[in-house]
Formats: sequence, C-alpha cells, structure tokens
Amino acid sequence: MVDSPEQDRVETGDYSDREDADRDGFGPSTVQDDVILELKNLRTYFQTSYGTVKAVDGVSYHVKRGETLGVVGESGSGKSVTALSIMRLIPSPPGYIVGGEVILDGENVLDLSDGEMAKIRGSKVGMILQDPMTALNPVFNIENQVGEAIRIHQDLKGQSLVDKIVHSLRQVRIPAAESRMKDFPHQLSGGMRQRVVGAISISCAPIVLIADEPTTALDVTIQAGYLRLLKEIQAETGVGIIFITHDFGIVAKMCDRVAVMYAGRIVETGDVRQIFNEPSHPYSEALLASVPKLEERTQRLYSIEGQPPPLFDLPPGCPFAPRCEYAQDVCRDAYPVRAEIGPEHTASCWKLLDFDISKADPEELAAAQSVSVTAAAEEQLEEAEAVAD
Repeated sequence: MVDSPEQDRVETGDYSDREDADRDGFGPSTVQDDVILELKNLRTYFQTSYGTVKAVDGVSYHVKRGETLGVVGESGSGKSVTALSIMRLIPSPPGYIVGGEVILDGENVLDLSDGEMAKIRGSKVGMILQDPMTALNPVFNIENQVGEAIRIHQDLKGQSLVDKIVHSLRQVRIPAAESRMKDFPHQLSGGMRQRVVGAISISCAPIVLIADEPTTALDVTIQAGYLRLLKEIQAETGVGIIFITHDFGIVAKMCDRVAVMYAGRIVETGDVRQIFNEPSHPYSEALLASVPKLEERTQRLYSIEGQPPPLFDLPPGCPFAPRCEYAQDVCRDAYPVRAEIGPEHTASCWKLLDFDISKADPEELAAAQSVSVTAAAEEQLEEAEAVAD
C-alpha cells in the first residue's frame, strides 16, 4: 500500500477530514448531480452441475457523473460478474442475466439487441481489466489495438485516426506517443501496458468507466501514479468510475462512495467517510477490522472466521449469519430488509431493526426474499440445467 495521508487514515480509522482531498494530490471532488448509470435488482445466474449459482442476486446501485463508486468484498462476492453484466459480456451458457435493469444514460441496455449493445460497449461504457498482459493481444501493436474501437465507433480513417490514437495515448500520459504506438505489448513495462488498456477504454469518451482491480499487477509506486492519472482523466472528462478492489487504501484515496458486496448482494452502501467511520453492517465492520493498524500491537492479525457460502446453496436468511458474531435466530430465518441509516447510506442487517422482524415493512421483507426471474430466462436456465445434467 502506498504511504500517504489516506493510508494513515485507514490505519487510524479517522476519516473526519476526507473532504479535503486536495492534500492527497488527487484534486477536489468532481461529483455532479445527474445519475448516468443505475442498476435495479440485477440478477445474473450460472447453471452448473452443482445447481444454480446466484452470482449476482438483486444488486442495486447508481453512479453519478464525475463520481467514483468503490465496490469491495471478498473474492467470489460477485463484483466482477456485476461489471460483466453491465457490459453484457456474461458467457451464455452457462451464465444468464435473469432479471433487473441496467439503466445507462436513460436506456435499459438489457433490452437492446446484440448489435445495439455492441455500439454502446466501448463508446458509452468502457472497462479496464486486471491484467494488461492478458487484456492486450501480443500479435498486434498498440496503434492497432487502441485504434480498433475508434474505427468502429467513430468511423475515422487515415491521418484522422492516427491523430486520435496519439491523443488517446497522450491522455494517459504515455510519452513519445507517436513512436510508442508502433510498439507491441511485450516491449512496454507493466505500468505502460496498463496505461494502454486505459487509453483503449477512454478512446471513445465513455460516460462510465469500469476499473476491475486495475492496479493488481502494478508495484506500489506505479500504482500511485496510475490512480492519480485516473482521477485526472475523471476531472477532465467527467466520467463516472466503478472501481472494483480489495484494497481499502485505494478505496479511501479514490472513491466518493462505497458499495460492500457479499454473496452476490450489496449489504451496505454509503459515503466513504460513513463506511470507514461508522460501518453499519457486521461484514463491513469485519473487513475494516482486517486492515492492520500500525498503532496497535497484537499477537495475531484479525481475520473473519469461516468461508463465504457456496452460491449454489445459499442459506435461507442472511448469508453472513454463520460468520457473524451478532447473529440471532431471525438472521438465519429471513434475509434482512434494507435500512436507511443516513443520506445515501443504507445497510441490510437485522441488527439495525433490533432483530425484530415485525419492524420490517411487509412488502420490502417479501421482496428481499423473492427471486424475480423473467420467463425467458427461466426457460434458458431449464435448458442449461438439462445440458449440465
């Protein structure tokens, strides 16, 4: 993790001055009021020989223009599958988007044909993947790979295309862009390859950029520069960013709001200061407790007991209940309704309702338990189940 004031805040748990982002060199907040992406009860299932894997099970969140939403959670919680569902890149079979809505710039992309979606993918929404070496094609040079999306979406050719490629590479601060675009991926460093992937993603000026753990393959010094670059691009273009990560130091440094995922669902969302200072869900609390603190001397670092449940065999109640120190009978019987803690701060936990199911709105309680699957998706799942058997 990079040494910075934000790292100190993670270690001490003090986020009271998070508004003063200028001190970290990442600039002031760029968040605007208009929502450019909204997920409503999104569900993506995979049919396997073990059963139906509910990888994304009723996810709802939104992203505003110029905002960075951090999505955190353990591996297998559904973060990347949610991102691929937004892009409609779920391999089918065995995966199917079985319900919900993905409203991008006022349009539900789940209603679009494959051809219509191909026009949006890359132009309105871009994605930066974890490993640039596998994201880039080793047999094509950088000019060809950055130029592909520009040719498809903006229909540029000749010198106009070359100028746009150079502009995209300069946007991600690649020096000597005119000569470097003739290089192949293996000729670039890891940090430069990740910048090329970023150039491909922003080349057609998308309004939403999904960054799926883009700093995983980078060392800490390169990581800091890359994060700063993303914030600079956001300040210049107003792009909304969904930042998927395991690193709470990055969340503190990059994000305006946080969505915590567990077992295919969002268990808590809120402003980054709210989540860090006053986590309301036991899972959020446990994740933050897992971050080592320099001022504490301990014989053993904190860890969350147990393992996440298999997504093809989820318990009837809260999936975190078997690992939760606060769990009571109601937690094992029914999935908790979403409770409002403050402005844009919600969490799904019975502890917030004093473990009293009678305090829950009956309609919200029923909706939290129900599985809304479209008829077409149900047929697809039945066909896939037959193939899996």
